[in-house]
Amino acid sequence: MQGVNALLRRVPVWAVYLLGALPAPYLFYLGLTGGLGVEPIEVLEHEYGELALQLLILGLAVTPLRRHIGLNLLRFRRAIGLLTFFYVTCHLLVWLVLDVQILGQIWADILKRPYITVGMAGFLLLLPLALTSNNWSVRRLGPGWRKLHRATYMAAVLGALHFVMLVKGFQIEPLIYLGLVGLLLLLRAPVRRLRTA
Repeated sequence: MQGVNALLRRVPVWAVYLLGALPAPYLFYLGLTGGLGVEPIEVLEHEYGELALQLLILGLAVTPLRRHIGLNLLRFRRAIGLLTFFYVTCHLLVWLVLDVQILGQIWADILKRPYITVGMAGFLLLLPLALTSNNWSVRRLGPGWRKLHRATYMAAVLGALHFVMLVKGFQIEPLIYLGLVGLLLLLRAPVRRLRTA
């Protein structure tokens, strides 16, 4: 794993931002040109949301990967987190601007549809995390910064639940995402060392 980590240290962080953001305009282009089928808005909304959830899970995996197999992705964690928020925002904007469009209907959907309520709660949890993902905030908040960013755990649970609740009928894919979130949260739990007598 040392060789892989040495190679990763040579990857510039800006390249992660660039490559991570590229699917967004490409998917939007496909939607405009008919490449997303007969329901392009629905597909675009789903694709952005799924990318956000995948990145959220990847962000949760950074610590377990380092702890259990020695893969060090720590220098990319901020980029992963901000890309997560970027795709959550894209997902939300497609729903707001292209799907619902009517302000009164948006508020009604948030209140009446549980999966939307859960999704919006996850977005609101991620918002302060994105706003404080900078060096100034880390210095300013001190130890409170780490506590604040533990909200990522709940946001991941809410994101996975949002996916499970919105699908029709029994589908395995959302349950896999929910299971991965649960597993990663267990793996991130602090290891308690047994005291020897």
